Amino acid sequence: MEVLDQARKKKYRTLSEYDSKRVLSEYGIPVTREKLVKSGKDAVAAANELGYPVVIKACGHDLTHKTELDAIRLNLLDPKSVRAAFRELKAATKGHKLQGFLVQEMVKGQRELVVGLIRDQQFGPCVMFGLGGIYTEILKDVSFRVAPLTERDALEMMDEIKGHKILDAFRGMSAVDRQALAVTLVNMGKIGIEHDEVTEIDVNPLILTKDGRPIAVDALVVLDGKGKKAG
Repeated sequence: MEVLDQARKKKYRTLSEYDSKRVLSEYGIPVTREKLVKSGKDAVAAANELGYPVVIKACGHDLTHKTELDAIRLNLLDPKSVRAAFRELKAATKGHKLQGFLVQEMVKGQRELVVGLIRDQQFGPCVMFGLGGIYTEILKDVSFRVAPLTERDALEMMDEIKGHKILDAFRGMSAVDRQALAVTLVNMGKIGIEHDEVTEIDVNPLILTKDGRPIAVDALVVLDGKGKKAG
């Protein structure tokens, strides 16, 4: 995969959000529609093409804590707010090496999940699934499986978390598309099996839309940084 080949050559320890999502998308994991831009003019053009509201984020291979840097602007409703947000983010990230700025569709959904991959010394790549958002580390409501996963494994993981009812239909929101979510979990495991240099993946949040579709809104791929080839 080109994005991982380039990261190996440069010995990156992490991929940018943009490149992390490129990896996920290659494996059929749904991600936000987005464009990487370098200027305020291009940010407005991207927002007009994607449709409002949009999100703008600073994007870089070393920029793993965007919230702490105040490097995100949400719910931008028009070109004027996009231009203002771009200027603010450029100032906030001055001195940081950036790949650019991500203009993303604003995905609406009240249910947030976390999906990930860790490489255990004993068991190898393991897939994680659970409740996501800002309470992930507090609630620690997650399930694990050793990769590779079957569809049955993925479906069982959904029922193992304490908050599994969040996946059901309620308050006008559809039940999760379990088949689509299963594909995401199975393919997360495939990434770990097929790419030894990937040591960790964190998708948080994976938002469930009102109609139950899972979409990766933020993602981080962590590498071993040694520049070795997979397999």
